[in-house]
Amino acid sequence: MLGKVMAVNISEKKGEKKHNVGRAYMEQELGISEDAHSGSWHRQISLLSWSSFKKMHALGAEVGYGDFAENLTIDGIEVAVLPIGTQLKAGEALLEITQIGKECHNKGCAIKQKTGTCVMPIEGVFARVLNPGWVAVDDAVEIIS
Repeated sequence: MLGKVMAVNISEKKGEKKHNVGRAYMEQELGISEDAHSGSWHRQISLLSWSSFKKMHALGAEVGYGDFAENLTIDGIEVAVLPIGTQLKAGEALLEITQIGKECHNKGCAIKQKTGTCVMPIEGVFARVLNPGWVAVDDAVEIIS
């Protein structure tokens, strides 16, 4: 199955909305060094499917790339249904899914406070970088194993 990178997002500080930079280098066992969430841990890269945005749009939320603090916005693959251990090739980089979902902080993000729900705790996916490489908007995303 093939998908496509819709956005490559980073933030310089934790707690800030990420912004689309168009292209970034994924470093092995680190993530995107310019991103505040990079590091030698299991959540180096965060991914969210475009279909998750569509669900929030249907609820009236005006959300766009990076609003859920995802590094990669993906179209064509439902990343939330892939099991932990799945390997994805995004652009030149090889990623391995390490976690699905996350806990909301306090009362939840501004999106949850406005709409009553948020997709990231259920549909957000985290990965580590197995093989480094560049990832850019419009790059293919492929399930390897």
